[in-house]
Amino acid sequence: MKKTATILITAIMAGSISSAKDISGRVLCEGKGVAGVVVSDGTGTVITDADGKYTIDTDEDATFVFISTPAGYSSPVKDNTVDFFLPVSEKNDGYDFLLSRKKSDDRRHNLVVISDQQVYDSTEFPLLEAAAEDIAGTVRESLPVETVGICCGDIVSFDHPLYGKINRIMNRSGVTFRNIPGNHDMKNWGRSHETSTAEFEKVYGPAYYSFNVGDIHYVMLNDNFFIGRDYFYIGYLDEKQLRWLEQDLSYIPEGTTVFVALHIPTTLSPKDRERFDYSEISTRLANKKALYDILSPYNAQIISGHMHTSTNQVIGPRIFEHNIAALSGAWWCGPICTDGTPAGYKVFRISGNSITWKYKSTGYGTDFQMKVYSPDDYTELGGYVVANVWDYDPQWKVEYFENGIKICDMEQFEGTDPQAVTAYSDRSRLKHSYVYPTKTQHLFRAKPECPGSPAEVRVTDRFGNTYSCKVKISE
Repeated sequence: MKKTATILITAIMAGSISSAKDISGRVLCEGKGVAGVVVSDGTGTVITDADGKYTIDTDEDATFVFISTPAGYSSPVKDNTVDFFLPVSEKNDGYDFLLSRKKSDDRRHNLVVISDQQVYDSTEFPLLEAAAEDIAGTVRESLPVETVGICCGDIVSFDHPLYGKINRIMNRSGVTFRNIPGNHDMKNWGRSHETSTAEFEKVYGPAYYSFNVGDIHYVMLNDNFFIGRDYFYIGYLDEKQLRWLEQDLSYIPEGTTVFVALHIPTTLSPKDRERFDYSEISTRLANKKALYDILSPYNAQIISGHMHTSTNQVIGPRIFEHNIAALSGAWWCGPICTDGTPAGYKVFRISGNSITWKYKSTGYGTDFQMKVYSPDDYTELGGYVVANVWDYDPQWKVEYFENGIKICDMEQFEGTDPQAVTAYSDRSRLKHSYVYPTKTQHLFRAKPECPGSPAEVRVTDRFGNTYSCKVKISE
């Protein structure tokens, strides 16, 4: 009887703990409450009152309570990561969040976006250090303007204990990156999607969240959906996350510029937006239309990774996607990605709602925006001059000149980059046998009219910046 009573009392106590789901706290800056800060448990959202106080009825499965860091403020940095979350735990004696006020107006700021560091083992740390130092140079050149950092996932190549050292290396860049998981950050061979980000969350906190800088609202999403078999996954946003996104954006005025970061791209071509293809289920977001519908009232810039290639897509009048090439290039097997894009990152210059961007190749200046191949060097080009213009979008111009006179607009075509073919065709020489040259649509060609004459390829980006490259063609 005594044993039964003990079990009953324990069950009642457990029930009272699990049903006491209200969590309260404050958001503070220098001891004073900060009003209007959005607080979430990943399901519901509330905002702080005039004294910075909040109470949230947390979902029974909630693992974190976190804030959407408001514009003009910074969340603290702890262990080289942004500390904007608290675990939901009986051991927690409070759920207060601390902020510091920025010293300057953050409506003008820069954004560095990286993806796919994908460190496989410690031998690749020197390569990552060089990349971090390149970013540090970009940050120094931008001072005193603030630089924000976002990583679109695949921080490791499944070896989660490497997170700590990777964070220390990346902090040498002068930026503390906000992170989302990639498929390689998942815990595989589990039984469900719901447990797949456990290792990531131990270090970085929630797998989806938001924050604000200046006039820009930033949303970080997890579109890697583990299907409970081996290491397989699809590109998919579940209903819980979509509903959270709707709530998060309900506090943001229509017409605001919203950056949405995710790992798997939503799209890589107009074709995949028109028709679903099962063969692309791990390289495109399957339910992209749901995301586009939610974003339709805003000016949306989607940033993604995953592919180790570069693609820009104009999805609609107010939605643009940057599928950004890998910081690791072709998984650190060489200095270029599989489509010939140099390893690197994207830099956005933001002033209010005005945004410009440029791809920055590691180890090169900002004017390095194309690679031009002469038919003299590559007989497989069929006599054409070929240019790889990796950050191209339909508002760019790609022109061919001889003797200073424009001959033509270069013809866009799909093909493989000659340098990538040379570097990655023989897989037996590579550290990773899954690396191989891939086709791209950011190649352009022109047939020389007067071989032996001075020739030049000139490209003009959507912002009016012009870049040129001379090419020698024998008679």
